[in-house]
Amino acid sequence: MPSRTALLVIDMQNATVALAHRAAETVAVIAGLSGRARAAGVPVVTVRQRDEGMVPGTEGWRVVPELAPCEGEPVVDKTTPDSFLGTDLDGLLRGLGVTEVVVTGFATEVCVDTTARQALSRGYDLVVVADGHTTSRRTPADAGRLVPADDSIAQCNTIYRTIGWPGRRIRVRAAADVELRPA
Repeated sequence: MPSRTALLVIDMQNATVALAHRAAETVAVIAGLSGRARAAGVPVVTVRQRDEGMVPGTEGWRVVPELAPCEGEPVVDKTTPDSFLGTDLDGLLRGLGVTEVVVTGFATEVCVDTTARQALSRGYDLVVVADGHTTSRRTPADAGRLVPADDSIAQCNTIYRTIGWPGRRIRVRAAADVELRPA
């Protein structure tokens, strides 16, 4: 049975993109992939973080204009790094007949990774968009505490190229190489 795909755009909000490593490049990659998904009839699901620093209705909470959901597209609000926990994401995807999620967004080692693993645990095949996720910029004060941003992104991509998950198909692809199959 062929996969039915949905594109997840995780936490690409003004406040997070403002501190993102290679922000403009990542936004452009996700915007291009979102356009391709819409043209192919593939659902684009926007996921937004909501917490004390990301208050609904504030400028920082809003999705960057280039990635703003189109009218009628699903939006999922979350309060943890896991886009499935305490949200209707799983029910939404199942209702659309989705069997594979394409994961993009912020932050590589937190929300992107947590959501990707939870998708696998919930029975979805997974595509990690190698050039479609990012993390925070690193400062000199982060030296020795945080892995350099490019290394964090590369490590995530390597993990998903090598990780096994029984009964699941896992791929890491550049955005240009992502296959989009309508749900």
